Amino acid sequence: MLFCRLAVLATLTAVLCVCPGSAQTKLTISAASSLKDAIVDAETTYRQSGAIIAFANNFGSSGTLAAQIDQGAPVDVFLSAAAKPLDDLESKGLIVTGTRRNLLRNTLVLIAPLDSRLRDFQGLADGSIRLIALGDPASVPAGQYGKQTLLSFHLWEQLRAKFVLGKDVRQVLTYVETGNADAGLVYATDAQASGKVRVVATAPESTHDLIEYPVAVIKGSRNEEASRRFVEFLRGTTAQAIFVKHGFTIAAP
Repeated sequence: MLFCRLAVLATLTAVLCVCPGSAQTKLTISAASSLKDAIVDAETTYRQSGAIIAFANNFGSSGTLAAQIDQGAPVDVFLSAAAKPLDDLESKGLIVTGTRRNLLRNTLVLIAPLDSRLRDFQGLADGSIRLIALGDPASVPAGQYGKQTLLSFHLWEQLRAKFVLGKDVRQVLTYVETGNADAGLVYATDAQASGKVRVVATAPESTHDLIEYPVAVIKGSRNEEASRRFVEFLRGTTAQAIFVKHGFTIAAP
């Protein structure tokens, strides 16, 4: 009798161990702040499709996120708003070989409060424009693209005293939304997400590097296979439709 009871207990234990939902995989995602709304939307859809995943998100400037990974932060998947942060990690052997993909593209725009009379980039030199919000070019890709654009228009040195630097592109957006800056340079997707600013002008692609968002699985991921599956989901048609809804365009294969 005791043997039978032990056998039944062992069988029940085995069933419980393989029962779907008994163990939830956790993935830590580090992503450029401009991706926040789209990634949260994509993760929700991924879970609704049946994936038993818990996501821990870390949003910020791509340069800062890459530095955290370089210093040993436990990250499974990294989505950058520029190639260089991933280039640096890849050169140090910190991404899983074969998992890097170019995922999305974006556009840089000049924004201002809804009641602003600003009409173009040249208008930034006007005395009525006192503060211009820009991501810190040292770590924020949007700031780097912004600097390239202003240099192309021969405005960088002329405007230098007006800059207020943000730690990421969403902080730049907030500066303009709240009236703490008279203008700012952000991605088109950030401007689309706000009802408190208007797009004054779009930076020509010829004035800055290509704005492309690469993704990769980080070496040392505690859940490499689950990370690979999520990256593949982000490249699929369901996730692509979500990104397009948020204003992104899909990178060429």
